[in-house]
Amino acid sequence: MGLDYDFVKVLDFGLVKFDAQREIDHTLMNGHHATAGTPAFMAPELIAEGDVDARADVYSLGCVAYYLLTGQLVFEAETAMKMFLQHLQGVPVPPSQRTELPIPADLDALVMACLSKDRSHRPANAEDVRFLLDTSRGANRWNNESARGWWQLHLPELAGPLATEEPVEIAAATPALAGFHAG
Repeated sequence: MGLDYDFVKVLDFGLVKFDAQREIDHTLMNGHHATAGTPAFMAPELIAEGDVDARADVYSLGCVAYYLLTGQLVFEAETAMKMFLQHLQGVPVPPSQRTELPIPADLDALVMACLSKDRSHRPANAEDVRFLLDTSRGANRWNNESARGWWQLHLPELAGPLATEEPVEIAAATPALAGFHAG
């Protein structure tokens, strides 16, 4: 992504439902009571083995947004089971109360709506979340300079230069690039 500090790359977002009875013969991990996700980002209905739809992804997106805004997980726990209990029963602290950065009230409310235990109180899907973000008073305030400042404050070891200072000579082992200099 060139000189961009922040960008989004979704590698695997969503669920694949499968017939647990059929899959149990293949591996115990695919059987009943196995988790399909990262505990820190799992919706309550996934944990409780309830009906799952796009709103489970909205909950996970709320967890990611929370982390991006605060640098902290929604819930901290020593074990996966304790994390699951927090997602089922815990009340998240609004992101605005866990960071030194100002968070617009409507963005704070959107993240909290995404984290609702009751999925009927969440936005229905990612398109609804995008609409609410686009109409947020805080929309378009984050830029590369803001991102650089956040990384330097929270994770300075990852906030180094995004490009090399000196030209780097590509190895002559690649004839098509022989003599090419990148900088």
